[in-house]
Amino acid sequence: MAKLSQDIKAVMEKTRGYAVATCSKDGIPNVVPIHFVKILSDDEIMLADVFMKKTLANIQQNPVMAVSVWDWDSKPRKGFQFKGTPRIETSGKVYDMAVEIVREQKPDLTPKSAIVLKITDIFVTSPGPDAGKNIEEI
Repeated sequence: MAKLSQDIKAVMEKTRGYAVATCSKDGIPNVVPIHFVKILSDDEIMLADVFMKKTLANIQQNPVMAVSVWDWDSKPRKGFQFKGTPRIETSGKVYDMAVEIVREQKPDLTPKSAIVLKITDIFVTSPGPDAGKNIEEI
């Protein structure tokens, strides 16, 4: 099972945004920028849902997700893609955490839900010979 390494966590801590991809049951892709993301464990991350519409509908129809993160300032550049199964939480500890994270930076916003991604695979998106490889193959 894929696990977030310290190297990947360091990239996540530096980034200002993530690209989040979902797909409808009919195969229509959707990619959105997301800012509010938190590492929950070595194999789960939380994304705060402030404005999601198509993304939520896609998760309900087709519960798969990909998330891309990168650090353009590192030398060499580093990037990773996470794939896994999302779940939607609208109450409880994780949802409360999403509310707190968003309100710290944007007090006028309240997340509708917290999306928890259970990571099943992590791929390298950094330029170079390992690009596209599953980190478990390296």
